[in-house]
Amino acid sequence: MDLQGKVIAVLPSRSGTNARGEWMAQDFVIETHDTYPRKMVFSVFGADRLQRFNVQMGQEILVSFDIDAHEYNGRWFNSVRAYDVRQMDPASVASAPFTAPAAAPQPAPQSAPAASDDNIDDLPF
Repeated sequence: MDLQGKVIAVLPSRSGTNARGEWMAQDFVIETHDTYPRKMVFSVFGADRLQRFNVQMGQEILVSFDIDAHEYNGRWFNSVRAYDVRQMDPASVASAPFTAPAAAPQPAPQSAPAASDDNIDDLPF
C-alpha cells in the first residue's frame, strides 16, 4: 500500500542485538492532505534503509508499506513497516484549502394572505 503525506514527527531511533546481530529501527509520523487529514506512524527497519530513505521532518513523501499483526500475551498489535520511501515535490501536492459547501437556497419569504372575516383563526398553527 502507498500513502502520501508530510512528515510531522521523527521519533527516536531504537537499536539492539539479537541472534542475527545488531539491528536499528526508527518510527516516523506522516499526515495526509485530505479534507479530513489522517495520520499514520510507520517504521523503517535497518540502518541501511534509514540511511537510504533519509526521512527528515517537514518532507513531503510517498511511503510504500506493509501492514502485519502479531500476538503477544493474548493481545494483538499492528505493525506498519515501510519498504520504500520516496521524496515528493511539495509543489505537486494538491493542497487546496477546505471550503465549506454552499448553503442550500432558502425559499423566499411569502407574505401572509389577507385576512377575511370568515378566515380568521387565532391558532398559532
